[in-house]
Amino acid sequence: MHTSTAIDTLISARWIIPIEPANTVLHDHSIAIDGGRIVAILPTTEARQQFVADHYHQLTDHVLMPGLVNLHNHAAMTLLRGYADDLALMTWLKGHIWPAESRHVSSEFVRDGARLACAEMLKGGTTCFNDMYFFPEAVAEVVVETGIRGVMGMVVIEFPTAYASDPDDYLSKGCAMRDRWQQEPLLSFTLAPHAPYTISNMTFEKINVLANQLDVPIHIHLHETADEITQSLAQYQQRPLARLHELGLLSPNLIAVHAVHFNADEIALLAKHGSHIAHCPASNLKLASGFAPIAQMLDNGLNVGIGTDGAASNNKLDMFSEMRLTALLAKGVANDAAALPAHTALTMATLNGARALSLDDKIGSLVTGKQADLIAVDLAQINTLPTFDPASALVYSAGREQVSHVWVNGRLLVDNHQLTQLDERALKMNAKIWQNRITA
Repeated sequence: MHTSTAIDTLISARWIIPIEPANTVLHDHSIAIDGGRIVAILPTTEARQQFVADHYHQLTDHVLMPGLVNLHNHAAMTLLRGYADDLALMTWLKGHIWPAESRHVSSEFVRDGARLACAEMLKGGTTCFNDMYFFPEAVAEVVVETGIRGVMGMVVIEFPTAYASDPDDYLSKGCAMRDRWQQEPLLSFTLAPHAPYTISNMTFEKINVLANQLDVPIHIHLHETADEITQSLAQYQQRPLARLHELGLLSPNLIAVHAVHFNADEIALLAKHGSHIAHCPASNLKLASGFAPIAQMLDNGLNVGIGTDGAASNNKLDMFSEMRLTALLAKGVANDAAALPAHTALTMATLNGARALSLDDKIGSLVTGKQADLIAVDLAQINTLPTFDPASALVYSAGREQVSHVWVNGRLLVDNHQLTQLDERALKMNAKIWQNRITA
């Protein structure tokens, strides 16, 4: 007599795009989850015979895929969404964002902004985000509260803020935050120097030593604008990447954010060192930073993930929009319609981001033994019908509002479009309170 195996959750769907193996679409399959991990992926007819689940989800018009990995974010800056628009980067930063932050940023600001961001990301299918901002311990608390997966940046900048007084103080507080939270399974960490134009050589040397000691990635804005390069040539007589290379920072631990203005030699150098790129197409467009040569990077073997940047410069944390922009811009820049296919865009938004964060052994693809971070997307909507190819539908047609279910570590955080751990009404009220404070 056949005995079924008891598990926590069984999810049956019309399609599964596991990301690994590449370019794969499974039809009428199910995912079995137990103890927060994927224990099997198999045809639904077999799954129903093999498993008995505490929770069963039959999603007849849906595709299951890995949760999206937002490779670059400033979560708390959701509270500055729309505060200063249609401005060049340095005008935006120096004339508006930095002054607003000096007046308002605190643990309370960061906690409330991160909570709003996590709600937005979860409802849009993001299950992991890589953050860079002040008071990262407040973001860590929100990660644990909401159940999303988060990578906390130990932020460093040369000038004093409400968070820290100098580079050593930033590093000390970042390390204390990591020491406190490093046993939390939903959290991991990076060192997050803001940018070459806000970090001295001495501080970069300290960061490099610490990154090697702690074995954590270095997450930094790099070659975002042409002006950044001009300033570096004037101050250091070399381009920012050359400066970092001379300081020994190029390695598989480097995540270069934006990466708009790399030339062919620099792309080859990054690829040689196994570094990673966080591509933020919407932010690059909105701030008129330029067009990153993504197809050229991929052709050189660089690992490229996708990020939203913060809501103050995007203005939304929508990885579906970023995937579509990534694919379309790559084709236009390369003058090649085949430059970045839909499956590649999906991989960039999932496994490539996980790989950059050294989390690809845990998340980023639907593989037996990995953590159960996955989403369900309803493709039975006007804008995604007919569905000849679910991968194409996800990248070119679907919107984040079609995400119906989200699991992180096997835990259901979005159930039929509704957040299970957060009160949306309270979030909306709190956002209005902050708007009044900031504009007062």
